[in-house]
Amino acid sequence: MSAKIEGLFSDYSGHHQTAGNVRCHMIGIPMIVFGLNGLLAVELFRVAGWPVEITLLLILAFLPVQLRLDAKLGAVMFVLFVAFYLAARMLWWPVNLGLFVVGWVFQFIGHSHYEKKAPSFMTNLIHLFVGPLWVLNHFLHLRAEAPGGQPSAVSDQ
Repeated sequence: MSAKIEGLFSDYSGHHQTAGNVRCHMIGIPMIVFGLNGLLAVELFRVAGWPVEITLLLILAFLPVQLRLDAKLGAVMFVLFVAFYLAARMLWWPVNLGLFVVGWVFQFIGHSHYEKKAPSFMTNLIHLFVGPLWVLNHFLHLRAEAPGGQPSAVSDQ
């Protein structure tokens, strides 16, 4: 694991110590990412007859950042974002909005009820980008555990 992502995961994990909060994030973050992919599937312009949507531009803009943080996780995240985009753009926009909102509800329940701490992005906006990578790593175990790099899920208190 690169030193950069290891440090970010360690910092992020410090805000996600309880099992309940970690579970809320494992559900909420994918919902947020999926819903956002659908909500931003708004055509901006066309190139050779093909629509270029906000989601596509954001996926391409974030790809170098994610690859720089961690090549394996970034590559898998890119594939996942494209898959989410292709699926979410087929849904009626209120469904994507509902997924997005309910995902955030999970986040705030995790922090208010279980963690009793403000969400980490309140003090460091980069955590909005680290969270999806952290969740992906939790599910796929692409990176070896580093001290503080994985959710400890100590307790529900």
